[in-house]
Amino acid sequence: MDVALFSPSSLFAEEDDVTVDEETMETCNGYVERPHQFPEMELVIREFAFHQLNANFLWPGTFSFAEWLMHHREWIERRRCIELGSGTGALAIFLRKAMNLDITTSDYNDQEIEDNIAYNCTANGITPALPHIKHSWGDAFPIPNPDWDLILASDILLYVKQYSNLIKSLSVLLKSYKPKDSQVGHLTKNDQGEGTEGLPWPALLMSWRRRIGKEDETLFFTSCENAGLEVKHLGSRVYCIKLR
Repeated sequence: MDVALFSPSSLFAEEDDVTVDEETMETCNGYVERPHQFPEMELVIREFAFHQLNANFLWPGTFSFAEWLMHHREWIERRRCIELGSGTGALAIFLRKAMNLDITTSDYNDQEIEDNIAYNCTANGITPALPHIKHSWGDAFPIPNPDWDLILASDILLYVKQYSNLIKSLSVLLKSYKPKDSQVGHLTKNDQGEGTEGLPWPALLMSWRRRIGKEDETLFFTSCENAGLEVKHLGSRVYCIKLR
């Protein structure tokens, strides 16, 4: 896995920047703990002062994705979810508190990451902590018969060298899902009460807001299609990926 050697804030457009009130920041033993405003709630999140895999930082794109998910909550409520690249666990914690979502966190096989997510769960009133899976992309999945019907991910395309491993893990998760009650799709209603097609079962719902080269972004989506996956842009830089 590549090691982070730069400031993560440089990867976002200015409108996504997050300002930090130094009076609300507490640094202790290599951690920074501070409040963050999510839709309709504030969460206190502990972040690593530094982590070589960039699991330390609560990326600004998380807040945009959280807002988008709240606007489309009928698409994800009652789904069984796993989040890839959970980092601090903030998005999963928010979704559990906001809509009691059945969600499992996952990230690189690193005990510090798991312990920090558990800490953040407790700090925000979630006990026991959310279930967590240690999984390095491309490796065999650590549990038999993974069966999540929705995969969530926010800003996970930083390391181009990991694209093939990420797609390998995505394919395993999507192919492992066993439909229940012949469930192959999801029908929702929009604000006018009209029927609209929602997310397929299973699917990856991914938000991508970092500033990287267009060629890298294109490489990932083209590689998905070459691997038998179908990519659909849902707007606001949110993508749905499913088996073709």
